[in-house]
Amino acid sequence: MMAMFPSRTNLDTWGKMGNKGWSFQDLAPYFQKFSTSHPPSQAIRETLGGLGYYQEDLTGNGPVQLSFDDHYSVMNEKWFKTFAELGLEMKTDPRTGRAVGAFQNASTIESGKNTRSSAVTAYYTDIVAKRPNLKVLTEATVQKITTETREGRVIATGVEVKDKDGKATTITAKNEVILAAGTIRTPQLLELSGIGDRDLLESLGIDVLIDNPNVGEHMQDHLMTSQQFPVKKEYPSADGLRDPDTFRSAFEQYATTRQGPLSGMGTSVAYVPLADRDGVMTQADRKALFDKYLSSGPALSPVQKREFKLIRSLLEAEMEPAIQYMAFPGSLTVTEHPDTLTDMFTSHAPYNCIGIMALLNHPFSRGSVHISSNDVSVPPTWDPNYCSHPLDLEILARTVGFVEKIVNTAPYADMIDPTLKRLPEAKGDDLEAAREIVRARTVSCFHIAGSCRMLPRELGGVVDEKLIVHGTGNLRIVDASMIPLEPLGNIQTTVYAVAERAADFIKESRKKGGAMLPIR
Repeated sequence: MMAMFPSRTNLDTWGKMGNKGWSFQDLAPYFQKFSTSHPPSQAIRETLGGLGYYQEDLTGNGPVQLSFDDHYSVMNEKWFKTFAELGLEMKTDPRTGRAVGAFQNASTIESGKNTRSSAVTAYYTDIVAKRPNLKVLTEATVQKITTETREGRVIATGVEVKDKDGKATTITAKNEVILAAGTIRTPQLLELSGIGDRDLLESLGIDVLIDNPNVGEHMQDHLMTSQQFPVKKEYPSADGLRDPDTFRSAFEQYATTRQGPLSGMGTSVAYVPLADRDGVMTQADRKALFDKYLSSGPALSPVQKREFKLIRSLLEAEMEPAIQYMAFPGSLTVTEHPDTLTDMFTSHAPYNCIGIMALLNHPFSRGSVHISSNDVSVPPTWDPNYCSHPLDLEILARTVGFVEKIVNTAPYADMIDPTLKRLPEAKGDDLEAAREIVRARTVSCFHIAGSCRMLPRELGGVVDEKLIVHGTGNLRIVDASMIPLEPLGNIQTTVYAVAERAADFIKESRKKGGAMLPIR
């Protein structure tokens, strides 16, 4: 639900990668178009120390509602004051695309209602549901995209769908097919439809329509390293909800009144340049780090060299957030083999804790997702390939060191109980110990993107700047798989903005008589 916004430099890099017409200025109107921002109340401002950077004029006029919840506490206030002590007080509204420091993010929550504002509540309204040209099929699975070749180009003619009873139906398309199955399932459907790496498709008996080995490759994700710190008894913690009676009471309160501890998140954040145990790293130290790990290692293709140079420019910049830190009002415990997500949010200590998480905004490592069967019911094989590039581990280890600086700086340090064990017990003062913390306490933040990214085909792309699949005339991808370079922070606002821009592309193509674009 966290509404985080990318930086100008971040989105400008999309254009520099080879995507004409994609920059911060090109996409900025769509961040306003998808959302309406509700300002923080006076009570929230007083709790959090003013929020003087917040711009009242950036309201937007879209269906997704962004607001602030009512459950911030002294933990959040001390987070802001501590970052000010560290020279990282927020001066500009992050929605402007320029932001370094601690801030309070809004969330996709209906203002005054404390219910989630989602794509369903925002876009699939009762009025929209009654449109005669819209039909939503539930409990149905797309098997493949149907196509034919016209004058040497592949044209999507519809989709094959199977319902819950196994009955197959072909739905025909008049203009185009829009694929929005997500970073994992979109490449699966392309490959099942004959678009992907020739060797893989032929090995599974699938006829090759378009040989593009970029499908399912270049996948990116935000890794999150999590640490928990015991708090003194006089400070609040969401870990109190582990008591069954307390949780039952909170649940009943939310169910009947939409109030109480379950009506908000209580998380605060910070955008920070590369930093370590000593604080924000100097330009010389950043350069030395990148020189060491980018000058050696396996040989890179010209495309990889170009991309790594752009990522380095982002991470090395003095005013560009390399890391997103989050103050969490309870435990988020990464055990060796968590059974479920619930297990991660369950306190594993007999006392109350608060957590700090760190996300690497622009990883160097790349993963992949591919089919292993020509049966759509068999999930694709996902290999995130986390920290396969050593720089990701090294950067995250330094973030662990910076967390050490946070928890040892007043007033945040005043909340920590030094007589109780932290999780993990190791400290990030030593770089090797910090590396071990990263290895043991790092998980996905579920921001998977880039498996069908927007780039020229020769530069590793699957879709062009209008989001049309290379080699087709009317097959368009509108989901996070098109992202060429992971945006900083949580990606939902970027995905909404891309979708709003895609809607304009679609309407534009209708005016021109269809999406029959030239083959790239």
